[in-house]
Amino acid sequence: MTNPRFPIGEFQRPDRLSVEDRAAAISRIEALPATLRASLAGMSDAQLDSTYRDGSWTLRQVVHHLADSHVNSYTRFRLALTEKHPTIKPYDEAKWAELEDARAMPVEVSLTLLESLHVRWIRMLRSLDPSDFERTIHHPESGTMSIDQLLAMYAWHGDHHIAHINLARSKNP
Repeated sequence: MTNPRFPIGEFQRPDRLSVEDRAAAISRIEALPATLRASLAGMSDAQLDSTYRDGSWTLRQVVHHLADSHVNSYTRFRLALTEKHPTIKPYDEAKWAELEDARAMPVEVSLTLLESLHVRWIRMLRSLDPSDFERTIHHPESGTMSIDQLLAMYAWHGDHHIAHINLARSKNP
């Protein structure tokens, strides 16, 4: 049986991405808002307030987490492109998911945010020179990461949470 915590497997950080893998990761990030919207289509508030496994966030919290995470990611990419090896600030995503807006706000707010954010993020990513993907950040918990590695991680991250939503939908149609 698939591990419900990691239904597509845990993230495996690559050393670098090939040109083809980079393009595929950018396409996955670009597709996330539409894929997320389609995964949530027709869900009731009761379904959005259900979980994909015991002890997990609700689907509503997952959607708001994606917006929180991808706003932070977009900023991290911009820092990597404009500063030399910046140290980024981590945040406690579990505590963010417990804030009232993440627990109770309609998911449409974060879907709209993700749609707009991803338009800018993709435009930025597609404007980069190949050497830009080697630029790095320092994450106090994860160490040095290149833009290539961040790109792979956030492509995985969207797929990871879409799989959570699909898992919950299959349990509670």
